[in-house]
Amino acid sequence: MRNRYLDLLRFLAIVRVVVYHVTGWATLTLVFPAMSVMFALAGSLMAASLTRSGPVAVGRRLRRLLPSLWVVAVVFVPAMLFTGLALSPRVLLWLFPIADPSANGWGALALSVIWYLRDYLWFVLASPVAFWLFRRAPLPTLLAPYLLLVTIEVGIYPAPAVVRDFGLYFGAWLLGFAHHAGMLRRLTGRVLYPLALALAVAGGAWIVAHPGPRGYDLNDNPLGNALWSAAFILVVLGRAPAGVAWLSRSRLADRAVTVVNRRALTIYLWHMPFVVALTPLVDVVGWSHQNPVGLAIRVLLVFALVGLVTLAVGWVEDVAARRRPELIPVGSPPPTGPSSPSEDGPAGRPGAGTTVGRAVVPAQRAGEAATVEITAG
Repeated sequence: MRNRYLDLLRFLAIVRVVVYHVTGWATLTLVFPAMSVMFALAGSLMAASLTRSGPVAVGRRLRRLLPSLWVVAVVFVPAMLFTGLALSPRVLLWLFPIADPSANGWGALALSVIWYLRDYLWFVLASPVAFWLFRRAPLPTLLAPYLLLVTIEVGIYPAPAVVRDFGLYFGAWLLGFAHHAGMLRRLTGRVLYPLALALAVAGGAWIVAHPGPRGYDLNDNPLGNALWSAAFILVVLGRAPAGVAWLSRSRLADRAVTVVNRRALTIYLWHMPFVVALTPLVDVVGWSHQNPVGLAIRVLLVFALVGLVTLAVGWVEDVAARRRPELIPVGSPPPTGPSSPSEDGPAGRPGAGTTVGRAVVPAQRAGEAATVEITAG
């Protein structure tokens, strides 16, 4: 069962991620903090699965997530080994990335989005305990990741990246729990809007006071990102409409939302290799990022190439979900109430990085040479 409003949010988030990676426009991260929204949607889905099935939902989530990654690994890991990647036990992390898998120079850029799967895996594994705590003490459980992030950002606790991501994105995941439980919808406007405004002001002030290498880009500012994104999530989920009937009246829009949701993980995993590969090529032929026409061509090329690879391997997501494999997903799933998100698609997260041309690519973490660090948008 699917909620088309949440499908629409996921569709917008995935499109925004791809456009951001092609253009590098920092403003997009403020206008639509897609990564935190996607983690919130995933958290709501996980809460629904745990409510229905209990801890067995963990295995089902992993079954849906990993096969698409293995397809990517089958293509790129041999290519990286052939071009200089050392064969070590860390290569096995491509099968189950609870830590960043090993990668060589070009692979670390092209496959930088793997960080999302690492975080998603940890969040799924932590969810049974977190859901138990949330049902017994919702407010303290919700606040815990944000308090953890504050201690990290002010220097009290110099934590590794995975722990920092728990502070940044597990908070959004738990807001998804709150959405599933109906807590966000029950907030009156007199509470929700002032709370969202206070979080946005605090996050915005922190961002302005601590600009990153790309200016006011949420990817470079974990605490500002968490606060700003929490405000956004409170509004878009706390005031979610009962449905989006207009979507079904446009066959093209309805089909696009369905296809992107059914193939969200494939799109997410494969778009960055094309962004990285096209950046030097389009510069050679003169499609400069400073030229609106050239920039539009870049965006269209990336979407076209992602579309082709999605046709080729996107059916793996159907197999993982135990659906009948389809070349192009068809039809609209039946609508549901606002508490049940659809079961497809990744979330992504922004991370610190540098810009090559206009493709945002990550800097490697200190002490982790030849591992993947991702800027997801």
